[in-house]
Amino acid sequence: MKYGHFDDKQREYIIETPKTPLPWINYLGTEKMFGLISNTAGGYNFYRDARLRRITRYRYNNVPRDLGGRYFYLKENDKIWSPSWQPVKTELDSYKCRHGLGYTIIESEKDKISANLLFFIPIDENIEIRKVSLTNNSKETRSLKLFSFVEFCLWDALDDFTDFQRNLNCAEAEVVGSTIYHTTEYRERRNHYAYYTVNTPCSSIDTDRDAFLGNYNGFDTPDAVINGECSNSMVSGWSPIASHCINIELAPGESKELVFLLGYVENPKEKKFAKSGVINKKTAERQIAQYANTESVNKALNELKTYWDKILLPFQIECEDAKLARMVNIWNPYQCMVTFNLSRSASYFESGIGRGMGFRDSNQDLLGFVHQIPERARERILDIAATQLRDGGAYHQYQPLTKRGNPDAGDNFNDDPQWLILAVGAYIRETGDLAILNEKVPYENIEEFSESLLDHLFRAHNFTLNNLGPHNLPLIGRADWNDCLNLNCFSEEPGESFQTTANKGDGKTAESLMIAGLFMYAAKEFEAMLKTIDKPKDAEKINNAAEEMRKNVNLHGKDKEWFIRAYDAFGKKISSSENDEGKI
Repeated sequence: MKYGHFDDKQREYIIETPKTPLPWINYLGTEKMFGLISNTAGGYNFYRDARLRRITRYRYNNVPRDLGGRYFYLKENDKIWSPSWQPVKTELDSYKCRHGLGYTIIESEKDKISANLLFFIPIDENIEIRKVSLTNNSKETRSLKLFSFVEFCLWDALDDFTDFQRNLNCAEAEVVGSTIYHTTEYRERRNHYAYYTVNTPCSSIDTDRDAFLGNYNGFDTPDAVINGECSNSMVSGWSPIASHCINIELAPGESKELVFLLGYVENPKEKKFAKSGVINKKTAERQIAQYANTESVNKALNELKTYWDKILLPFQIECEDAKLARMVNIWNPYQCMVTFNLSRSASYFESGIGRGMGFRDSNQDLLGFVHQIPERARERILDIAATQLRDGGAYHQYQPLTKRGNPDAGDNFNDDPQWLILAVGAYIRETGDLAILNEKVPYENIEEFSESLLDHLFRAHNFTLNNLGPHNLPLIGRADWNDCLNLNCFSEEPGESFQTTANKGDGKTAESLMIAGLFMYAAKEFEAMLKTIDKPKDAEKINNAAEEMRKNVNLHGKDKEWFIRAYDAFGKKISSSENDEGKI
């Protein structure tokens, strides 16, 4: 309550100060384009993949924190302020941030000029809308200059902050009216570009960061804003940005609304150019025309709210505990959907570079949202299964853009395959769609190695049986369900990955009781599935394998009255027993 409160009627969290202990963020987007936004308008956007299609830049672990975002500056005479407080940090007379379901609104006032910033991504569009509303609450006519600002990323977020020898020489932009196109590498090897536009004429623009900021200036003191005009810079190498300078005059009591669009466009390779050297702008022009006025923006926002109505309303509870109702009816399903969309690949603690979508994580996420959007759950299951290895194992992560396994994170995470069985079981229980088991799905995304999804489940089940240790319990591999219980991996080399470094021994000793439990639980689900599709003999085999595992757990899974967590790579027990040499 010190920093904000829930508004259950509006399904929003209201933040009442910009100075929260950490940036408090929301997630924008529902399917392909996404954005992270903080309560002071920080964050970034990407298309499907936070690493491979990063649209705008963001600086993790920066000082001061949360730099880079969707910034607006207001200048009146010598006074400069930002409606989102950041980056200028001029003290505001009032401030409020409303994080809603897929949208964020920041409201503020300074010297009787009130500002309302709305941020959201419409359903089925690869654009982020930013509506800026300004109102003059004084009795005098006010003349203002409004500056926008975004900094473009050079697409691959890892390459963007490592390969400066190349990156500082390749940035490009094109300007048509009030639209700034980010066309870096489009001519050479890309079929996608981004743009930033506003639905009103500008007095000037900037596309070069150094020209906008000035030497050694930060986002809080850009030269263009201080001088009251952009320089119409055209970037050629260095760092591309988009900034508009707009003159605004407000009579007493008058309000004006402006619509800014950050868009992402892909063109077929054969339609990259309208003519030689001129990028194909048809999709961008359609989007710009479609959201050229506030009526269309408000309509899109209402459609987004209706989308969330359809997701949330089928499962609601009524109870005396307001906090429980709030969690079950609004925020837990919202979080489940966000997690489904991103699978922890991008947040303010995960940079979006070090990992893609988790194989295990995405299967687990499905358990929380399958009742909300079963059709997308089906699609996700088939995507995950297509990354599976032919021995039934799995890449631990895969890139959402390419839908291919991530070899940097590696495989041999031995609990991963069992989660596919549980995800499919949850989907079938919710939908009754047994036909999914007959879908042809490739292994390693190689079409010639396609088999039915049912075949994938058999291989996932057998993977554990084919990787048993000395006590006939499942081998841990690189990490078991505990995640970082890497008892099979030893390294004295700085920088070696705890996940992918190979064991110096044979890797056939460390065993996990947790995977054993997971195997038995998944086998029960698999057995039920097979009985339902009239495969009693296969069901019996699965049951027998689970019972054999249960015997081994009972025989080797306890140390007197204590349960054993695992056996390490030397065969020693890891348990809670005070008399056990291998105790934790």
